[in-house]
Amino acid sequence: MDKRDYYEVLGVTKSASADDMKKAFRQLAFKYHPDRNPDDPSAEAKFKEASEAYDVLSDARKREMYDQFGHAGLNGEGFRPADDLFEQFQDMFADFFGGGFGFGGGGGARQRGGAAKGPRPTRGRDVRTNVRISLRDAVVGCKRELDVAMPKACVDCSGTGAAKGASPVTCNACRGRGQVTHGAGGFIISTTCPECSGRGSVIKQACAECKGHGEVREDKKVKVAIPAGIDHGQMIRLGGLGEAGQNGGPAGNLLVAVEVEEDPRFERDGYDLATEVAISFPQAALGAKLEVLTIDERTLALEIPPGTQPGAVFTFENEGVPYVDSHGRGRLAVIARVEVPKKLSGKQRKAVEELARSLSER
Repeated sequence: MDKRDYYEVLGVTKSASADDMKKAFRQLAFKYHPDRNPDDPSAEAKFKEASEAYDVLSDARKREMYDQFGHAGLNGEGFRPADDLFEQFQDMFADFFGGGFGFGGGGGARQRGGAAKGPRPTRGRDVRTNVRISLRDAVVGCKRELDVAMPKACVDCSGTGAAKGASPVTCNACRGRGQVTHGAGGFIISTTCPECSGRGSVIKQACAECKGHGEVREDKKVKVAIPAGIDHGQMIRLGGLGEAGQNGGPAGNLLVAVEVEEDPRFERDGYDLATEVAISFPQAALGAKLEVLTIDERTLALEIPPGTQPGAVFTFENEGVPYVDSHGRGRLAVIARVEVPKKLSGKQRKAVEELARSLSER
């Protein structure tokens, strides 16, 4: 089934502030928590749904991606799995209520699993880069090979960040979860552990090569297909080509921001294109048959009717920019520009003067 709109799930508008969403989620979390609804099998599903919605909308970057592209923009990677979210908020309630609320003394996640968990799997960070293309390439589509500085696991420490012979140890502050919880304003807040920066472990002896980061940078060539019709400022997302995840987590994405150069002959307005065609005064007055070169170097027959005025627009349907998400194209507008000669020969001047006298006698 299609996912419900996250704003609808929380019962807030798209203009809702962070405090509004926090308040809405708090109410839903307490209302649908499974331990408060033991006889309602749908409560856990509603709790997970609300947790997922809040996880996305409370993060500025995820919220921006969701507002622009909807669920498709997240592609299942903009939020943590529902079971992981459910477990996180179970731990939050357990830590806050100190074993009450039906969790027992050990906390919900720890009670279910028995032994303490290791570091939580963490999704890799997204990597951003730019690609600059011509307007023609944006219209017809193209392929590019990009040089991207990508994070790579340090060979010397195998990505642990610890010196040879040493190993990371479980963080005492968060007990390996990478998150710490505390109460504020009657609400349970989970934040990144300040001791381990969310890794769930700390390094006592850092690797000399990566200085404890566990990764180094390397240049990597990535091929990207740019679809026909893409516009300036739009983003191409290559799933799984970003930074590698930690502790078994999924890789991040490679986000390619498209920059489209201005074209000397054509201007773009959405999916429509506009260009000019120069015609002489005799062609404007008497009419003419011309050819117009499109941006993809095809020719179109253009008939200039007698008496054409400067700035007249001739429209060609389905000759503009292709629609990215459907079939068809926009329009091509050809604007007539009547050229006036800057210099005239004696013969030409006499002819124009004769025409002027003829016109004035009407």
